[in-house]
Amino acid sequence: MKKRNIGKVLIANRGEIARRVMRSAKEMGIATVAVYSEADRNAPFVRDADEAVCIGPPPSKESYLVIDKVVQVCKELKVDAVHPGYGFLSENGDFADALEKAGVIFIGPSPHAMHVMGDKLAAKEAVRKHGVPLVPGTDGAVSGLEEAEKVARTISFPILIKAAAGGGGKGMRIVEQESELREGLERAISEAQNAFGDGSVFIEKFVKGPRHIEVQVLADMHGNTVYVFERECSIQRRYQKVIEEAPSAVLTPQLRKRIGEAAVNVAKSVDYVGAGTVEFLLDASGEFYFMEMNTRLQVEHPVTEMISGLDLVKEQIKVAQGEQLSFKQEDLKINGHAIEVRVYAEDPTNNFLPDIGTLTTYRPPHGPGVRVDDGFEEGMAIPIHYDPMIAKLIVHGATREEAIARMERAIDDYAISGVETTLPFCRFVMGHPAFRSGKYDTLFVRDHFRPELLEGTDHGEMAAAALVAAAVMEEDLRVPAGGMTRGGQPSAWWLKRR
Repeated sequence: MKKRNIGKVLIANRGEIARRVMRSAKEMGIATVAVYSEADRNAPFVRDADEAVCIGPPPSKESYLVIDKVVQVCKELKVDAVHPGYGFLSENGDFADALEKAGVIFIGPSPHAMHVMGDKLAAKEAVRKHGVPLVPGTDGAVSGLEEAEKVARTISFPILIKAAAGGGGKGMRIVEQESELREGLERAISEAQNAFGDGSVFIEKFVKGPRHIEVQVLADMHGNTVYVFERECSIQRRYQKVIEEAPSAVLTPQLRKRIGEAAVNVAKSVDYVGAGTVEFLLDASGEFYFMEMNTRLQVEHPVTEMISGLDLVKEQIKVAQGEQLSFKQEDLKINGHAIEVRVYAEDPTNNFLPDIGTLTTYRPPHGPGVRVDDGFEEGMAIPIHYDPMIAKLIVHGATREEAIARMERAIDDYAISGVETTLPFCRFVMGHPAFRSGKYDTLFVRDHFRPELLEGTDHGEMAAAALVAAAVMEEDLRVPAGGMTRGGQPSAWWLKRR
């Protein structure tokens, strides 16, 4: 295949991911273009770009999601390629088609791969032919309550009803018994219709106490596909991730190889090209099942970069230029351990609801093994129009224990005021015995987090109270006299904010 040189790239996104893509592009000598809404006019990613163009009002449906506007900027500024980041148009096959017609390279997979993997039922059918294990359930959308009852009795309760056209927990319902089936089905269909414009749902056996394991894959246009190990994403609220780590604390080398090879087969089922992530459920017995494939860069990709030494954005760009992967599977090795926490403007004591406001204080942490991917500065307001993520805090250590200790220190050093954030919750998780032992699953929040213990406290007291909560729930952990301490010493997080 003839190599295509990318000299200028437009980032069809905003915030921290736009800045992150720009860094790699600039290191490759590639000029960058930002598109932004009126709400983001003064955002750091706009200043970071070589060129920037406003494409509309704050609502994303009038700016970041308008394909014609993005394509028009590409034409006017003679852009060679577009990197979509994640979210917005990143998994929109129509967007990739429009760019191709305009002679612009889409840094991502083919529209076909996006369309197949964007439909969970089509995805299941594609991977089944490649021997990838699937959760027992329906092969297609259920036609109504009668069919749902028949399927549920066959695979037995509890079951999971899922939207065929999307993810993120929307259109998803756990049904514990038959008497709850009608209501669960109706709610799932309604949510799916409202969120995705498609009310199709299917049914799977609900895997109890599952772990959410995802595998990073890379594939070029020459038939080479590798897996870059796994990420553990089981700490979630509302079915959405908050904390990720790599590698998983529970995968053996043999299981890692099996799940990695299954992920490669998923990619090959749609002739995948570029960076993608295959998501699996892992049960207590060590069996894993395919859930879905995200045909884009993931929010949590930095932990994979930290343990592999790869720059995934650079690899995406090289593949889009027609280059072969410069390494083989046997060349990839795991180096140490990495953890990422998502710093959301959310209130952990109020069901993690968004807490919009102005960052009156914003000072991210620094030091060895600490990385912060952010899109905000002190004094900026958190827009109401977009996801409330302020930053991603990532750490790397030689061991998992060192990475946890480094994350605790980094959270203690992270100063944010003006909005509530998920940092106290993340500090709580780092100190909890279930997380420290690696024996946790996707129900961590339900089973271990007790918001009522944190209500009415400031950020520092929240973190300290979380440690007390951990002590109460685990008989083998003893908090020293005074309560608000760890290892006999006052928490730096607590003292700093007193």
